[in-house]
Amino acid sequence: MTFSLRGKTAIVTGAGSGIGRAIALLFAKHGARVVVLDVAEAPAKAVGGEIEALGAEHQVVTCDVTDARAVATAFEAIDAGSDRIDVLVNNAGIAHVGTLLSTDEQALDRLYAVNVKGLYLCSREAVLRMSRSGGGVILNMASIASLIGLEDRFAYSMSKGAVLTMTRSIAIDFMSANIRCNCICPARIHTPFVDQMLRKNYPGREAAMFEELSRSQPLGRMGTPDEVAALALYLCSDEAGFVTGQAYPLDGGMLGAPSQKVRDAAKSHPVAGAPTKEKDSK
Repeated sequence: MTFSLRGKTAIVTGAGSGIGRAIALLFAKHGARVVVLDVAEAPAKAVGGEIEALGAEHQVVTCDVTDARAVATAFEAIDAGSDRIDVLVNNAGIAHVGTLLSTDEQALDRLYAVNVKGLYLCSREAVLRMSRSGGGVILNMASIASLIGLEDRFAYSMSKGAVLTMTRSIAIDFMSANIRCNCICPARIHTPFVDQMLRKNYPGREAAMFEELSRSQPLGRMGTPDEVAALALYLCSDEAGFVTGQAYPLDGGMLGAPSQKVRDAAKSHPVAGAPTKEKDSK
């Protein structure tokens, strides 16, 4: 099987919905034993049930990635179910809309805690184990906002820029331990949370607003969680064994489009990009 993960244990944070769910299911289809880690127990269990229906092994772990003790306890529970960790996908994250002046300290601290500290805590636990077992793969979920400037994304861009540079640091520091680390930089992805926001903010106009937001992407549509998962599968497989320290845009043409079209795509209602309320899975 191409891009096989057979015999490997893969942890996916924020796996209860959206991109995390898509990655967890695809990894399971390709033979991985998947650890479904999410702050919310019910969605995590639901994804675990889907994996079980595929006939794949899984473990459900509830964890707040901002809490060092909770993360350590979660990895101890994972140790009890598996003798090694082969893959960690740091997908858990939250988003925020605002400029330097409109972002308050509480929002900044929360973005940093989930998107930066959460990645640090999970990666640290994973690297400690991978270093002892011969290596592994860490894949981080950054954002197109880490590569280009987007309006009203001050704190979010700050946090995802940190994800990008942390990716490169981990790759360099642990290359000799056979640990690869890369990140994906998605643009706007159609997840269930986008649909929820449309229902809340545009009752009766959901379809029209969805089309408007889709057209604001240079390629004319939003990406899908499955498209992100496909790239994640490649980067976590042995076929990508010569790839480390890299940032992969999955951007619907934002980097390649004329600059004015990119600016137009960035100038959209908050629903079009990052939600104003936090969510711990993408």
